[in-house]
Amino acid sequence: MRAALFVTCVNDAVYPSTGIATVRLLERLGVEVDFPEAQTCCGQPQFNTGYRRETEPLVRRMTSAFEGYDYVVTPSGSCAAMVRHHYPKIGDGAAAALASRTYELTEFLVDVVGVTDVGAYFPHTVTYHPSCHGVRLLGLGERPRRLLEAVRGLELRELPGAQECCGFGGTFAVKNSDVSVAMGQDKVHHAVSTGAEVLCGADNSCLMHIGGIVSREAAPLRPVHLAEILASTEEEPWS
Repeated sequence: MRAALFVTCVNDAVYPSTGIATVRLLERLGVEVDFPEAQTCCGQPQFNTGYRRETEPLVRRMTSAFEGYDYVVTPSGSCAAMVRHHYPKIGDGAAAALASRTYELTEFLVDVVGVTDVGAYFPHTVTYHPSCHGVRLLGLGERPRRLLEAVRGLELRELPGAQECCGFGGTFAVKNSDVSVAMGQDKVHHAVSTGAEVLCGADNSCLMHIGGIVSREAAPLRPVHLAEILASTEEEPWS
């Protein structure tokens, strides 16, 4: 099986370890991974802010970059949702075709590769934050939890108010910073109440926002992307 990695801007610029973990994980499961270097921003920030015309060239570039791949995999629910739900409205038939071939990492693992136990080992207490796009647009449901529950050594703890937004919301965090911070503080306080060492999520944009609050409040919590937990094994632990 061959797939292309859509790494996303946030991961490429700020969290490259998540892209590396995704490749390590997929290759361990027998997936041949390519990285089309022509890929750029998917256009989500522009589209969500109302700049549809500025989004269109990015849609065309992305469509061209990932042409010819049966599967396009991304460790980001928000960017997967942008391609899946909005590309068919913005672009042509090729954009709609790309949308149909694009998968968020956990749904690719469970629905396409057909695994929930990926052979991971992560001896820590973990609580999971489901991002809004993953819950509401992609309908990821229990896929991330099923993957976490199969990780050896991992103790999964329930997050109170799990389906409440963390407050990031892209440009929302800039335009409505006071509300954004208050929502993020609620999320962090709920996570800390579980006693977990690690707050896991499948979107680094959410984890970046949460991580900023964790840092400012010196909360006893470490944000970690789900891909990095799943990439960790006893022989090659992910730090």
